[in-house]
Amino acid sequence: MSNSERFTRTWHVSAGRGYDTAWGEFTGDRMRAHGRAMALEGGPYWVAYELETGPDHVTRALRVAVDGPGHRARAVELLRDEEGRWSVDGRERRDLDGALDCDLGLCPLTNTMPVRRHGLHLARQAGPGRRFLMAWVSVPDLAVVASEQTYTPLGGGRVRYASGSFRSDVAFDGDGLVRDYPGLAEELAAGPAAGAGG
Repeated sequence: MSNSERFTRTWHVSAGRGYDTAWGEFTGDRMRAHGRAMALEGGPYWVAYELETGPDHVTRALRVAVDGPGHRARAVELLRDEEGRWSVDGRERRDLDGALDCDLGLCPLTNTMPVRRHGLHLARQAGPGRRFLMAWVSVPDLAVVASEQTYTPLGGGRVRYASGSFRSDVAFDGDGLVRDYPGLAEELAAGPAAGAGG
């Protein structure tokens, strides 16, 4: 019996005045997904991304392409090997040592990995925060920097995200996918799995 579960989510990304749709699949403690997004803030620009994790939802690869603003186009590839070493477009990035996850700017999907790994969305009551180092990719310029972030379970499917001076109490569904991220995005629809007939 397969333990895979497909999902589709669309978010209104208020922070970018745009939208993001992700199509993906959970298989045990792994996730594969791809998505398309557009934003008017700082644009318009369009984003296409592909994400793959290994066991425990640890990032293996993130590939992102951006078209715009204007006629500009750019792309970046992040890879994390079995020893935990990161590379960006083939160049080693020692400043990302210790990071388990990528974090794509304005993309609610990439909050899922640390939340599912530690079951933070399933906590019944508030608990201690967990600190993470992330390989953060900004859009639309696709700069990659190390980002320190804290996720604190609040109970009831809510997790407090904090990085620098920014914080937000994010609501997750039972699959660990963002429902409502005040200041960033809100889920619009959960569609049927690809290929589901009717």
